[in-house]
Amino acid sequence: MEQVALDELKYPIGKYKKPESFTEQTLKDKVKILQELPAALTKEVAGLDEASLSYLHRPDGWTIAQLVHHLADSHMNAFIRIKLALTEENPTIKPYEEAKWAKLPDNNAPIEASLKILDGVHQRWTMLLLALNATDLERTVVHPEHGRQMKVSDLISLYAWHCGHHLAHVKNAKKFKNKF
Repeated sequence: MEQVALDELKYPIGKYKKPESFTEQTLKDKVKILQELPAALTKEVAGLDEASLSYLHRPDGWTIAQLVHHLADSHMNAFIRIKLALTEENPTIKPYEEAKWAKLPDNNAPIEASLKILDGVHQRWTMLLLALNATDLERTVVHPEHGRQMKVSDLISLYAWHCGHHLAHVKNAKKFKNKF
């Protein structure tokens, strides 16, 4: 598979781009994406059998099941990162080895477990986000992997993109059915 096609499979909605500004409307738009992910993902994986859940979204990529579990892992961390930003002064957040997490035994659990996690986390997360004010959105964390501060507004924007990014991976996996 040529490099251009592989990049399209890696980033089916494009690479993340930080918004130039973060307005009240931007917050509402990003929160809506976060609110809608659990239902959209549940719809995409409904009725998939074990063979379908093992479809890869690209060569050397993750299976549909791994993507679902990754979203639960990632978004639990995101929710906690934002809560840390809101309750501590510029905390350093803990990165994690997502590729290694994807290989842990709990990733063999039925995807319904992670869908339930996503539903609960997203309910609480979006409730929290909708209550934030402009000062809250400016609070920061230090991300040691990136070596820089990130505002709460940056995290919200990044994870809204993350929803569409991995939802597109699931759709691609279903579309290509391991034809790599």
